[in-house]
Amino acid sequence: MVAVTTTVVVAIAAGAAVIALLLVVLWLVRGAGKGTQSDERLTDLVSDLNARMEMMVGELSEALEHAQEEGRRNRMLGELAGTIDLDEVLTRTLDAAGAMPGVDAALARLDHDGGTPIIATLGLTTEEAQRQAIAGPPGGPEARSISLVYQYPEELASNDGPSGLIHTGLAVPIQTESGSIGFIAVFSRSRSHTWSEDEVRELEELSLRAGPAIENAKRFREARQLADLDALTGLHNRRYFHETLGREVARAHRYNRQLALIVLDLDDFKAINDRIGHLAGDAVIAESAERVRDVVRSADIACRVGGDEFAVIMPESTLTDSDQLYRRLQAAVSARPIGQAGRLSFSAGIAELKPEDDPTVFFERADEALYRAKEHGKAQVVASPAAS
Repeated sequence: MVAVTTTVVVAIAAGAAVIALLLVVLWLVRGAGKGTQSDERLTDLVSDLNARMEMMVGELSEALEHAQEEGRRNRMLGELAGTIDLDEVLTRTLDAAGAMPGVDAALARLDHDGGTPIIATLGLTTEEAQRQAIAGPPGGPEARSISLVYQYPEELASNDGPSGLIHTGLAVPIQTESGSIGFIAVFSRSRSHTWSEDEVRELEELSLRAGPAIENAKRFREARQLADLDALTGLHNRRYFHETLGREVARAHRYNRQLALIVLDLDDFKAINDRIGHLAGDAVIAESAERVRDVVRSADIACRVGGDEFAVIMPESTLTDSDQLYRRLQAAVSARPIGQAGRLSFSAGIAELKPEDDPTVFFERADEALYRAKEHGKAQVVASPAAS
């Protein structure tokens, strides 16, 4: 609506200027026969009117461009309520922040109780994002914002432009009814840029409008993550395992990527459980899961799929990789006693994705290999036949 209104204003103003210019020209033309002085006066007036009209059209065009940009930003913010996905909400918020005049990059940081903060960026390299160590406005809620000026060695400081260094930054808290949950920051790569009061207010308004959507999406993600975790071990649960395995199998087939799977359980756990009781047995499972978590790579997805049975989805991995992981897991669980159970061992089945595998067949192949490992004795690993 703002952009449409401004377009009409520009058209009316430009039309009025043209009409005024024509009227003056016609008036002067009537007196053109009075001599050279009139001709010179006509030329001067026409030139002056042209200059004024160009200036006015330029100013109105700039206002139109700003209004259109603001309208686009408002549309992006208006769409926030249409999604509960946190990544999408943060992306739309950063797009709106990045559309502010003079902004070359943006960052949003959300505090996460007892965990790593959630960080989303726009126009920043990974290294640049890691260097933004803003913890929040000092002085508590009284501080509206932080303005930053970055100082570099002279040989680096001259590197301005879209791919240059960050020279200034502005951060405001994301305020919600429950208090501040993080901050939004914008950055400029121009050494001459300074943050005006209008820009501070604009970023504050953006933060205020985006805050409720961000908080709702953050709570939804946290609730979903809790629903995806096994209460006893803190590993992903069986439902999450099968959902993720389905996605990873589809991705591996689509992009011709490697994927490995290891399924393992504790040897003789039923006898151990009968001997020490279920409560102590639960503690053994929890400690075993902790050792599994300590060994797997960050890219691997470790899950508890039932009882004392665990599984690890290994993207971009082969049978050899899964065999090496089994060795590390075996060393971790047998390195020292676990509670009243003493020293334990894992048996495992491993499989590498075949072109004809669907998620169910892939899991069944690894699970069948685990049963064969159990039949062969304790602390064994058996590989399902590799792709032919």
